[in-house]
Amino acid sequence: MKIAIITGASSGLGKEFIRALSKRKTELDEIWVIARRSNRLDELKTEFPELDIVPVPLDLCDDDSFDKLAQKLEETAPDVRLLINNAGTGKLGYIADDSWREQKRMTELNVGALTAVTTVVLPYMNSGASIINICSIASFSPTPRMTVYGATKSFVMSFSRGLRDELRGSNINVMAVCPGPMDTEFLGIAGIEKGASKAFDTLPRCNPAKVASHALAFAKKHCAVYTPKLIYKIYRIIAKVLPQELTVKFTRT
Repeated sequence: MKIAIITGASSGLGKEFIRALSKRKTELDEIWVIARRSNRLDELKTEFPELDIVPVPLDLCDDDSFDKLAQKLEETAPDVRLLINNAGTGKLGYIADDSWREQKRMTELNVGALTAVTTVVLPYMNSGASIINICSIASFSPTPRMTVYGATKSFVMSFSRGLRDELRGSNINVMAVCPGPMDTEFLGIAGIEKGASKAFDTLPRCNPAKVASHALAFAKKHCAVYTPKLIYKIYRIIAKVLPQELTVKFTRT
């Protein structure tokens, strides 16, 4: 049985990945969708009747969730053709003004959960499979007022690059997707409403539907990194060339 697994699938970019898969001719028998909100996952089955959606309600900040996922994989022994690590969260604000619980939860979801899910799923992936890790332009340089978020996304980039090299002989591709801001639930949850940040008010928005569709296409081509929009591609290059002491002055949110 050939499957895809998508975390953070109940809304936003995760849901757009499902929509993109529904428009493609795929070899998938099932799509396992992971999120906390079971009612949202059930709604996906109705919204995409052409796909065999399998809801897997899990809280990825709870370590027991990874044991449950491992058990389900062991029981079904699927051939995982696609893993999309999309679950994540962020928060705008100074570290000193926020609670340690918020910052810790961010690292647990953006770093710990992504690492754990990948580790659990990887034994069920074979030649030709793809791992898509949702990163961010925030990974290119430290990002004041989103310091922890940017640091977690730097981990995602480094993790993706390292794992890609580890798997070079297995023909399993690992790709980091680094979009700019998207008009999804993420902005509201992160406290990035209009007027909260001049930078976010002026940055061009990425289209979630296009990000998902293009990411799937680039993963098929065994790309290592996909950055939407020319302006963010240029920023990625600039951030590689200039010292971080300088780039950090321009990334203040």
